[in-house]
Formats: sequence, C-alpha cells, structure tokens
Amino acid sequence: MKLATWNVNSVRAREERLLRWLEANRPDVLCLQELKVTNEVFPFDTLRDAGFHAAVHGQKTYNGVAILSRLEPEQVKRGFGDDGDDTQARLISGRIGDVHVISAYVPNGAEVGSEKWAYKLEWLKRLRGWLDRRFRKTDLVALCGDINVAPEARDVHDPEAWEASVLCHPDARGAFEEVRAWGLQDSFRLHHDEPGFFSWWDYRMLGFPKNKGLRIDHIDLSEPLASRCTGASIDRNERKGKQPSDHAPVVVELDV
Repeated sequence: MKLATWNVNSVRAREERLLRWLEANRPDVLCLQELKVTNEVFPFDTLRDAGFHAAVHGQKTYNGVAILSRLEPEQVKRGFGDDGDDTQARLISGRIGDVHVISAYVPNGAEVGSEKWAYKLEWLKRLRGWLDRRFRKTDLVALCGDINVAPEARDVHDPEAWEASVLCHPDARGAFEEVRAWGLQDSFRLHHDEPGFFSWWDYRMLGFPKNKGLRIDHIDLSEPLASRCTGASIDRNERKGKQPSDHAPVVVELDV
C-alpha cells in the first residue's frame, strides 16, 4: 500500500494540482487536511473519475479532512464522538483493507497561552483517549495528517528561534508524545535519521527556497504496521511551481 498525507490548504484552490499529483504518484490512499469546503461542494465526481472513493468531513472556510482511497473506505467515523467540542471538522477515520487510516488536522494553537493554545493541547489529549477507545495495539493503524508539531530540534530549520512557538513548545511536543505513547512510531524516522527534512515552509521571506521549514506533517504507524513500512519520503517537488500549498505530501510504502 502506498499511503500519503497532504495538507492541501484549500482543495478548491489546489484541485488541479491534486489531480495531477494523484495521476503522477498513484497512491492507494491519500489523507487530506484543510479542505476549506463543505461536503456539498467537495469534488467527489472529479475524484471518482480519477479512480478514488472519498470519505469527507468538510467545513466551510476552515478545517476539513478527507480520506481518498482506491478501495471504498469502511467503518468511516467523523470526529471524536465524545462529550467535547466537535464543531471543528478535524478528524476522520476509515478501514481500508486491513488498515485503519486516520486523517487528522490538529489545531495550530495560534499563540502560547491563548484559548486556541489550550484547545490544541486538549485536542491532542482527546486524540489519545480516542485511540485508547477505538483501537487495539494489535491493529494496523496509521495516524496521518498535519499534526502542527515538530517533534524534535532536527525537525526545525532554526530550533532556537522556534522553541517557544506553538509548533515546538515543550507542552505541544509532550502532548504529541502522549499520543504516540499509545503505540505509534514515526514512519519517516524509521528511514531517515538526519536533519533538514521538512514538510511545511512559510510562504513569506523565501521560506521554501531557503529551506526554512518544519516537519509538522506525519504518518505514525502502530507497531504491527511499522514493521511493514518499507520506505518514507517527503515530496518537495509539490511545494514548487504556481500556487502550491505551503505543505508538501508525505508518503510511505507499506507491505500490506
């Protein structure tokens, strides 16, 4: 299985790029984040013509997540289904073959100490609780998405400049580590130890040409699935050209 995740930063603005990427890269599954459209205007027909089923949890203007798959996703769930605030469309899951695929768009957090920061930390806590309720450690689980956390210094172009930010703050990193402690492994780091690999670059100040980026998009795998991960990459080429998303796709190969 070729599994990918990509924050497209508006599926409407990036529809042509999305279709070209699907044709060129031929993934079996692609998780999308930041759709910025409701389900009613999501391009289901266009993607169906391209050979993909789509499970979508959309929202106007903000947020929105989806799972595109050549096989129709089963057991599709939207949101946490708990007693918390689920008004923001940030989580969708489905079973594709034997693999449980999750597309997540973790809140950015805006500014440390703000209400949005508190919401981000609470959201990550809810994600861990949802994993505890939803899956067993023996399941084949892939948590994919824009996690809005750079886990380590090697995931940041300038660690000192970013260490107090909402993407690198110790509390955010700790909250994400609690999610991973459920039993998830960083698929990219199974194959790449070195620094300098990023998945997001600011549009401003020549962020991409100068490689001033962060690795905040992740595919984390349960241990039984991590043992079947044969490769991982970040498609920097998709950050190039006219009107790209500020994120690049992350791709893994799975022997399933």
